[in-house]
Amino acid sequence: MADTAGITNWWGLLAAPALLAALAYAAAAGSAALTLRASGGPVSSAPAAPAREAAGLLLRRPRTVPGADTLLWRAGIATVPVAAVMAVLVVPLGGRAVADLSIGVVWFNAMEVLLWGGMWLAGWGANSVWGLVGGYRYLAQGLSHELPHMFALTTAALGAGSLRVSDIAAAQQDAWFVLVMPVAFAVYLVSALAMSVRPPFDHPAGADAAGGAAAEPAGPDRLVLLAGRHLMLAAAAAMAVPLFLGGGAGPLLPGWTWSLLKTAAVLALLVWVGGRLPTVRMDRFAEVGWVVLLPLVLLQALAVSVFVVAGWM
Repeated sequence: MADTAGITNWWGLLAAPALLAALAYAAAAGSAALTLRASGGPVSSAPAAPAREAAGLLLRRPRTVPGADTLLWRAGIATVPVAAVMAVLVVPLGGRAVADLSIGVVWFNAMEVLLWGGMWLAGWGANSVWGLVGGYRYLAQGLSHELPHMFALTTAALGAGSLRVSDIAAAQQDAWFVLVMPVAFAVYLVSALAMSVRPPFDHPAGADAAGGAAAEPAGPDRLVLLAGRHLMLAAAAAMAVPLFLGGGAGPLLPGWTWSLLKTAAVLALLVWVGGRLPTVRMDRFAEVGWVVLLPLVLLQALAVSVFVVAGWM
């Protein structure tokens, strides 16, 4: 039995990044389709657009910036995709995760904080004015969405009485948590877009700052940073399924199929919303995060606490 479990984990370690990469590629292709449609270009070329962009970046030379701390700069860039892959290891696929940790929710949140460090170093280590501006913007935006996001995660864990992600999914046999705690679900989706620097919360990488935190990376460095942002969006979409959408629960199809379908649906929603809304300045998002999102998700957590104490969950 131990050998079988070990083999399963090894396959999971290979499959999880592969599935995450496929979802991230789909997100990039969806974004390209929305951009082409808005500009009147041929939408049929969208599926191949990420591959063409990746090939072009691989053929370009990395940029050298005078006075840059190359070690910290490249470490920050590499941290972004690594954090996304590490985060998805606790997400169950049809009831089974690569690492079914008893503190899975805390682990996922910790990997998001690691992403903070990576994005900050990508901007700060380049010794670039625009990179530094983008890094500070990301920190300010992160402080605005991280607390609401953390309480959204906590609310789901509170409803299940466990920090283990598989336990949270199993606790939704009678009703999905999206029906019981819709505010926490909405806050989670908003913060998922913000943490992955996706529209409409892409001000840290805005054109008004020449790309911000992504201003200086070029060639393969830029490819790694962009891929990491898509990977984190896909990881956040995958985590929404066991937290709020019942995990792999569903009729007829196997659990892993339902997990993938639900993840694809959440990811499509995030990409579509991002393509429809204009960029929100991080100072305005900060006001919304502290004045609107945080009080709402705290009230949601309080309501769920009352339900749990009363025995209704």
